[in-house]
Amino acid sequence: MNILRKTASKVLSMTMLIPALHFGGALACTSIALQANDGSVVYGRTMEWGAFDLNSRVAIVPQGHEFQASTPEGRNGMKWKAKYGVVALDALEKDYLTDGMNEKGLIVGVLYLPGFAQFQEFDASQADKTVSELELANYLLTSFATIDEVKSGLKDIRVVGTPEPSIGGIAAPIHLTIIEPSGQAIVVEYLDGKLNIFDNPLRVMTNSPSFDWHMTNLRNYVGLTPIDHATKTLTKGEQDVNLAPIGAGSGFLGLPGDFTPPSRFVRATAYSQTARNLPNSEEALYEVLRIMDNFNLPLGAAEGPQADLEGLEGMRSSTIWTSVADSHNLKYYYHTQHNRQLRMIDLTKIDFTTDDKAIRHLPLDINKVQAIQDITPK
Repeated sequence: MNILRKTASKVLSMTMLIPALHFGGALACTSIALQANDGSVVYGRTMEWGAFDLNSRVAIVPQGHEFQASTPEGRNGMKWKAKYGVVALDALEKDYLTDGMNEKGLIVGVLYLPGFAQFQEFDASQADKTVSELELANYLLTSFATIDEVKSGLKDIRVVGTPEPSIGGIAAPIHLTIIEPSGQAIVVEYLDGKLNIFDNPLRVMTNSPSFDWHMTNLRNYVGLTPIDHATKTLTKGEQDVNLAPIGAGSGFLGLPGDFTPPSRFVRATAYSQTARNLPNSEEALYEVLRIMDNFNLPLGAAEGPQADLEGLEGMRSSTIWTSVADSHNLKYYYHTQHNRQLRMIDLTKIDFTTDDKAIRHLPLDINKVQAIQDITPK
């Protein structure tokens, strides 16, 4: 009886979770990229998922790995072989690459777009060139080296929404940020069933609404500046009154600080546009990590009443992991909700031409504890 009650409770919890997956504030990913003086580009993003633990893994995809995409009818979609090796983080303990970089330095990040993403209609007669929304990043990372190639390749495929049981049987409403080593960046969104490719000169992305809306909304914040306001003198009174800003940071007065996607987009733009002088990719790595710290979401801060409380057991943060990709040195970094020690995978040291064509998986955390260095004097 207890088993039945627990099962029924879990089903009810997942049913209540579906609206949260569409509109929940805790699904609050943010991405940026900085370009150093030497031309190197370093990208970073947070993965917020306050509904339940995504159980992400490190996925290493070799050249020649064979993929077959899913459609609403089953695993009868497009087939392809990986042209390029990839290091990525997946989700749901499945080979859904949600963030990664290939051996040519192309970076793809998957972020949520609830309430706006609408994919192409499934046409069974075109199943052989159809991929599901959660497999699109797999295809792009393993197939292309440049933004121009991505733009061309997207025109040759169809992307359909495919129900995913792990998230309540819905199609994941997502959009993609894509960056190449030159710094050129785009955002890919499927809106009203049509492919939209937006140039992304600021290299910033969050969530809903659509990317073009966020770019327009930035016009509301053109007065933001990293320079403090000067003292002002008020003269229309019995005597002059000098008003000086209280503390530093007055130039950013009005910068939104909440966790909504529009506010995070403005904040990410402000911080990335005012980043310090960066001579090289190493300094860009440090700066990206510092900026991304501003978007960490504490567990319980934005989940709302529809969160799957049972699924949150064992989680310490809604920011499950933060990743950084150095497209110049081909190094991929991450830290997690359990351990903020930075871990790195060097793509130049991986043999992607191996005879073993299976995807290799590594746990994000071997032990889910924070690494702490004890420097107590002996």
